[in-house]
Amino acid sequence: MRFSLGLIAAYSALAQAGIFSQQTYNDISISGGVAGNAQNEALAVFNALNINDLANIDNDDLNFLNSVNQICNQAETEAFNPAIDAASGEEADALQRGKIKNKVLKLTATILKLQAQAAQGQDVQDELADEQKKLNSNIKQDEDEAGNPSTFLSFDATTQ
Repeated sequence: MRFSLGLIAAYSALAQAGIFSQQTYNDISISGGVAGNAQNEALAVFNALNINDLANIDNDDLNFLNSVNQICNQAETEAFNPAIDAASGEEADALQRGKIKNKVLKLTATILKLQAQAAQGQDVQDELADEQKKLNSNIKQDEDEAGNPSTFLSFDATTQ
């Protein structure tokens, strides 16, 4: 059986189209540790993404970014909010800092997805502006708590 080099190259390019693979929430979570550096921690989760070529981001990677948003939302409502409600004092504060870091991760994924969609010609500017305001607010909250402990909460969810 003979394969042309062009066909092999085309297959190879298709096989490498998406850069992200399915991951658990616990594997991508940045909620633990200390507050103050959530923006850089979130960007590190997505460092394989070529942000200089957003127009060519694969649809599978857009779906991955969207699913990060979804599982972070679930972690916020199903894990962080109940834990914060049940805690008090510094325990509640550390959980709140973890929740803010989780929101920075969620919103960073959303911003990257929207930026890619805009680069691909979709009209998402209003949504992008709204989400950027939310991200900026959460980054400021994280930075205001710099050096203080933040609590990681395990959550059972997986990206697409």
